[in-house]
Amino acid sequence: MKRLDDANIHYFLERHRPDTVDITATVVGQRIEISVFDDDRVEVSCFVGNEDVLDEAVLYEMIDKEISEELNFSKNGGASQSPAAKI
Repeated sequence: MKRLDDANIHYFLERHRPDTVDITATVVGQRIEISVFDDDRVEVSCFVGNEDVLDEAVLYEMIDKEISEELNFSKNGGASQSPAAKI
């Protein structure tokens, strides 16, 4: 975290599991997720994107898509259906 502070990189801490502390750092065009495990192991995931400003319609579309996918997942008994199974 000292290196993030020294570089003036915004981050926040979270705890989703009992064996990790998660650090989410943001820089222009990237979100970096860092998981630090209690055994000192570190995992890093980087998500690259653009900084486009979108209107709320895009938010509603994303939410509707997630709801639809969740309903399909539940309807299929929790199993995702392969494209071949749909034919």
